[in-house]
Amino acid sequence: MQRPIDPGQEGSPEQLELEAERGRALLEESTEIVLLLDDEGTLLGASRRARETLAGLEVGSPVPDELLRPEPWRPRSVPLELDGRRELLVYLREPGDLAAYEELRAGFTAAVSHELRTPLARLLALLETALLPSANAMELIEQGKAEVEQIRELIDDVLFLSELETGRAVVSLASTRAAPIVRDVLEAISEPAVRAGVMLGSELDEDAEVPLRPRMLRVVLENLAENAIRYAGDGASFSITLSREPGEAVIVASDNGVGASDEDLQRLFERFYRADRARASRGTGLGLAIVKHIVTSAGGSVAASGSPGQGLKIRIAFRA
Repeated sequence: MQRPIDPGQEGSPEQLELEAERGRALLEESTEIVLLLDDEGTLLGASRRARETLAGLEVGSPVPDELLRPEPWRPRSVPLELDGRRELLVYLREPGDLAAYEELRAGFTAAVSHELRTPLARLLALLETALLPSANAMELIEQGKAEVEQIRELIDDVLFLSELETGRAVVSLASTRAAPIVRDVLEAISEPAVRAGVMLGSELDEDAEVPLRPRMLRVVLENLAENAIRYAGDGASFSITLSREPGEAVIVASDNGVGASDEDLQRLFERFYRADRARASRGTGLGLAIVKHIVTSAGGSVAASGSPGQGLKIRIAFRA
């Protein structure tokens, strides 16, 4: 444990050495490609990622000119002045990083726009129909409310996924006993399950714990259950199994419904992906993407298996 610096020692050799050591550690452990140069372009230090990414870096030698040109590394410089000496922090971005990000952002924006367009078009058609003299206004209003609810669910899921990806929603702070939450979720979805013709079941190890906050575990279980209710088909059964295996805590969500093809299984956790049989569903297409993001953020793994007509099984495992 570090001994706190006495206020009277500010500027002392001990404090300066401590601050220098702290600065070296921050530079070393940065996840970015960072170089520290003197005012003549000589390398004074570099982050671990910089040394792993760039060949030929050597402290005390000039940095190659090509690294400081606008392309392809797009350097961003931050001038420093320390004890009368001028130094420069240079942040580099790997070629292709920005293009890949822009492609991902554009694709996500297009997908959200597409997913919103369908319920909005249906809502507009309902409103136009409601203006007709013979229209059943109350029935059309109920249908319109369903479309608005679909839009709200999509926006909520997009915002929640964004929170997860930017780190604002903390996934794992402590272990949670999972069995009580499994029962709560199954009870909460019992009415929608009856309407969909899906039977619910569970097999629970009462002492099994998972490294998720209760809210995050509930989100995972709700999305797994809702996926089965929407897509398994009338007459299917859905169950959640909670067990402890050697070195692992395991959650298995399985149904004996319509199943999935090999192509579907490979893309099941992608945002907005729906199998052909599910394209008319009112789901947002983000449920399983959210499941995967929560599970992997907590250090777990998730995998899907199944085949057409043989149901779907999603297995989640956390190191115990």
